[in-house]
Amino acid sequence: MAGFKSDFLNVMKERGFIHQISDENAFDDLLSKERVTAYVGYDATATSLHIGNLISATMLYWFQETGHRPIALMGGGTSMIGDPSFRDDQRKLLTAATINENIEGIKKIFGRILRFGEGSGDAIMVNNADWLMKLNYVEFLRDVGRHFSVNRMLTFDSVKLRLDREQSLSFLEFNYMVLQGYDFVELSRRYDCRLQMGGSDQWGNIVNGIDLGHRMGTPQLFALTTPLLTTSSGAKMGKSAKGAVWLNGDVFSPYDYWQYWRNTEDADVGRFLKIFTRLPLDEIAKLAALGGNEINEAKKVLATEATAIVHGREAAEDAAETARKTFEEGALADSLPTVTVPAAELAQGVGVLALFVQAGLAASNGEARRALQGGALRLNDQPVSDDKMTVTNSFVTDDGVIKLSFGKKKHILIRAS
Repeated sequence: MAGFKSDFLNVMKERGFIHQISDENAFDDLLSKERVTAYVGYDATATSLHIGNLISATMLYWFQETGHRPIALMGGGTSMIGDPSFRDDQRKLLTAATINENIEGIKKIFGRILRFGEGSGDAIMVNNADWLMKLNYVEFLRDVGRHFSVNRMLTFDSVKLRLDREQSLSFLEFNYMVLQGYDFVELSRRYDCRLQMGGSDQWGNIVNGIDLGHRMGTPQLFALTTPLLTTSSGAKMGKSAKGAVWLNGDVFSPYDYWQYWRNTEDADVGRFLKIFTRLPLDEIAKLAALGGNEINEAKKVLATEATAIVHGREAAEDAAETARKTFEEGALADSLPTVTVPAAELAQGVGVLALFVQAGLAASNGEARRALQGGALRLNDQPVSDDKMTVTNSFVTDDGVIKLSFGKKKHILIRAS
C-alpha cells in the first residue's frame, strides 16, 4: 500500500495509531502543504490522565514533531456535564472548584510530552470554559442548536447503546455532543484548528463538529481516531491490580508504572513499543524479534522508555534499578513503594492479612488468605504460612522497614510513623 505524502500520517500509520480518517486524501494534501493545527480534548474528571489518554497525547506529540501545532484542550466547561459516551449511567456532577483542581493536576503531564511557547509550532493549552461558560442559552439554541439533527444523534453508538439497554440519557448529557461540536468550531475560529483527534469511540462526536463547522462557515475540518487498544488476550488496556494506571506520580508511582509495562504480554511488546515509546522503528523491530527469555529484555526497554516519557529519565532508570535489585539480587531497594502505619498500631500488633490489605497488595482478607494458601505472601522475604500471624515492631528490619511481597513482582515497604 502506498504511503502518505505527509510525515505525520506516515508516522501514524507505521506506529499503528490510525483507525479512521475523514476525507483522507484532502487531509493528507493539506498536511503536506502547510502547518496545520490540531486538538484533543480532555475532560477534567480526575486529577490525572490515564494510559488511555496517553495515546491521544502521544498523537499530539508526533503532530508537533512533524512540524505542526498541537492544542491540548482542557474541558473546564464540558466537565460540568461529563461525556456520556458508552456509559451506563450519568457521571457524577463536579463543582467548578473540583474541575479547576483536576485541570491543575492534568497540566503536569503535558509539560513532559509537548513543547509549549509563543512560536508558531509551539503547543498551546486552552480551556473551553473560556467560551462555553459565557454562552447565552437562547442565542446558542438559535445559532448552533438548529444545525443538529436529533434523528442523526440517536444513531450514534454512544447514544444508541445506552437507549437500547433502556437506560436513561438525560437532556444534560445529550447536550454534551452539541458542546463538543461547538468546541471544534470555536477552535477553528480562534486558532485556525483543522483537525480533532481522539479514540474510536469519539468518531460520532468529532464528525458532528465537522458537520457543524461546514454549516457555520469554517474551512473544511477533519477527524482522525485511534483503535480501541486491547492486549493480545483481549483485555482492555490501563488496568492494574491497584486500579487504573494513572500518569501522575502522586497517584500511581513511577515504580508501579514501570512494573505495569514490564508485565506486558509477550505478543504485545512490539506494538506497545511503537505506540508508547519514541524509539526508532528499526530498533523496535529488533527488540520485537527477540524470543524466549530474551523478550524480557525488550519488556525492560519498553518499561523504561515508557516511564521516561511520563516521569522523566531519572525516575525511569531509578525504577529499573529498583526492579533489578529486588528481583535479580534479592536486595531491599529504598525506592520501592512505601506505606506508613502508625507506630502505635504496630506496637499493638496488626494481623498479617489486614496488613497486606492496608498496604494495597490485596483487596480483602479473603484474597490475602487465598494468596497465603498458595504460597504467594512473603514478609521480609520469608514465606507467610500462618493466617493468624500478628505483625509487630519486632519485624522491623535494620533498615527501619517491613517488606511485604505478594508473588514475585509486587513489593511494598511498611514504615512506622
